[in-house]
Amino acid sequence: MNDEFGRRLVDAVRHLDAQPDSPRTLQCLVEIAPEFFDACDFVGVSLVEKDRIRTPAATNERLRELDEAQYEMGQGPCHDAIRSNAIVVVDDLATDPRWPRWGRVMVDELGIRSSLSFRLFTRPDRTWGALNVYSRTPSAFTDEDVEHGQAIAAMSAVALARSINDEQLAGAIETRTVIGQAVGMVMERYDLDEERAFNVLRRISSHENIKLRDVAAQLVATRRLPESVGDRRLDPAPSQVAQQGSTL
Repeated sequence: MNDEFGRRLVDAVRHLDAQPDSPRTLQCLVEIAPEFFDACDFVGVSLVEKDRIRTPAATNERLRELDEAQYEMGQGPCHDAIRSNAIVVVDDLATDPRWPRWGRVMVDELGIRSSLSFRLFTRPDRTWGALNVYSRTPSAFTDEDVEHGQAIAAMSAVALARSINDEQLAGAIETRTVIGQAVGMVMERYDLDEERAFNVLRRISSHENIKLRDVAAQLVATRRLPESVGDRRLDPAPSQVAQQGSTL
């Protein structure tokens, strides 16, 4: 890895890390990655989200759709990079026997012949997704491209993880704030202590099959509990809730 590549990589990572949220971090990665490969024609980035994998960012919409189709088909280099091999090299999709259905579509619709897929992870047990680099040229990528791609993927995973973790932290703080406001409103209206007021909201969440945060947000926005509250036995203090109605 030469000094010039190292400098470019540092600049790229700083640019990625400066993005305000994960969607823009992903889009920035799609825009930056081609600069590091001489034969790169397309780039896609896939993310692991709970029990599914999707491709939120790609060079164009059709590539995004075909990249994401790997997970429905259960085959493709990105699918394999996330599930089994951290790096997947494809010399020619037209002849590679590993993913016949998906490979045929990529060749026919976009003319893609070769690719590199790199798992995005910050530790062995934490996979964020995969970076996928495609070319219309068969055997387009060299051993040096693979080495460079590993470095790009490693640095990008750190920036992406930071962006996602920041968003999750901000969301958690917002959730706690909204729930705290709702608990305070129930405490004041029904003369309950904090624990019992929280239990009222939790019971509503269970009865109505609504997330606790959404119950709290509705209460804060409308100053009303669900209309069915007066008909439910929301222990503690069911009589108070029923007698005073649902308006806060």
